Amino acid sequence: MKFQKYILEITVFLCGAIVMIFELVGSRVLGPYFGTSIFVWTSLIGIILGSLSLGYHFGGKYADNNSSFGKLSLLVFLASFFMGVTIIVKEPLLQLCSTSIDSNLGLFIGSILLFSPVSIFLGMVSPYAVKLKLENLENSGKTIGNLYALSTVGSIVGTFISGFYLIPLFGTNNLLIILAILLVLLSIIIASKQLLNIKLPVLIILFLILIFAGDLKYASAGKDNFLDIDTSYNRIWIYDHIDPRTKKVAKVMGINNENHSSMFLNSDELVNEYVNYYHLVKHFNPNFKKTLMFGGAGYSYPKDFLLKYPDATMDVVEIDPKVTELAKKYFNLKENPRLNIYHEDGRIYLNKTQNKYDVIFGDAFSSHYSIPYQLTTKEAVQKKYDILNNDGIVILNIISSVEGEKGKFTRAEYATYKSIFPQVYLFTVNRPNVGDGVQNLILVALKSKIVPSFNSPDPKLDKYLQNLWKKEIPIDMPIITDDYAPVDYYINKTI
Repeated sequence: MKFQKYILEITVFLCGAIVMIFELVGSRVLGPYFGTSIFVWTSLIGIILGSLSLGYHFGGKYADNNSSFGKLSLLVFLASFFMGVTIIVKEPLLQLCSTSIDSNLGLFIGSILLFSPVSIFLGMVSPYAVKLKLENLENSGKTIGNLYALSTVGSIVGTFISGFYLIPLFGTNNLLIILAILLVLLSIIIASKQLLNIKLPVLIILFLILIFAGDLKYASAGKDNFLDIDTSYNRIWIYDHIDPRTKKVAKVMGINNENHSSMFLNSDELVNEYVNYYHLVKHFNPNFKKTLMFGGAGYSYPKDFLLKYPDATMDVVEIDPKVTELAKKYFNLKENPRLNIYHEDGRIYLNKTQNKYDVIFGDAFSSHYSIPYQLTTKEAVQKKYDILNNDGIVILNIISSVEGEKGKFTRAEYATYKSIFPQVYLFTVNRPNVGDGVQNLILVALKSKIVPSFNSPDPKLDKYLQNLWKKEIPIDMPIITDDYAPVDYYINKTI
């Protein structure tokens, strides 16, 4: 059979594809616990590449010791076995790593334990397949080149189909189960009699998990009505919980396990206190009409805005269309002629829009650990300035501190806005006038040079205004630019 004739080529192609799918899925596995910053990708890529290198080394040595199709089958099966282990232990392990030790150390340890064993065994496949192929062919250079080319082509195919199709379609856990099943089937095809009494039960168990268990929801412990959803951009958790401040039941949308949006089930009151600070728009620009907001999530503030300002409009830029779909399904987001939603990267929108606005609201986060740096740079701030009308303002949510090492991002962003806007102010939300604790901070940038009052006849607004940061904010951090934007480094200092 031609199929059997090309079994080694098929094996290296599929294993090459599975390596890349596994790596991309790995970012979704880590996202809810460590975010999606450059530190996460650095650890993930570095550990998988290092593990593949070990696999190439040991695979070559293993192949020189009486190589056979049975042993190759065993390597593939062991890769499947450890992928099954990854599926089972990933949630409790990452929960432990993210809460019990330093975040960077936890990320490193968790990544090694979860992704290294599978990657080592997949790395052993190519040199082992080469040895089996060379036993029957004389053109060794051509043979080695062809097999490694097939492995690389498989990696390319795996990269594209996982990013554009597989992850959004199947989700993290289901896709890992499918990969494990595929590896077991491949190991049976390579050597049908090798350990069949072990492979078949494992295969049956994996199929049963896929069919009957669906997503493994270890992370849902203690969360009611839990949903775990993968999109093209994020891993999203939706669940109900008791808000500690009000003791009311709230529905939460967590993007990469960060509470991006919350909604009370029986009240229109805003759950997260920092969102109320967006209403400072009434104080700083009372005649506003047209507004822009970066970041939609559960659309808590846009819904509140439409309810309280019937004469104003809002454009929302939300990169992930699935997020908007979920907001409509679970967070009571309704169609409204005064609400326009654009599904694209915020910086792309800034680059091309011809619209002019009175207010720009900012609340765009991939997670607490990861901020879209392209919206923080001087070039982005300049574009915000340019699309604002003469009395326009920016109201931006930041999670950081003001002072010390943990306040580096705040001071860098403050300096960046000060380089463009004539007036920039900070308000502390959770711990009024405390500068050394991480909390929500509200940055307000005014295009006007007229100094505003910081008192209001409205008691609520006056309360927020009294949280103005009155100490001097030192310009001790470099301005963030497209060319120099160590945002992930600053955020790492914060956490």
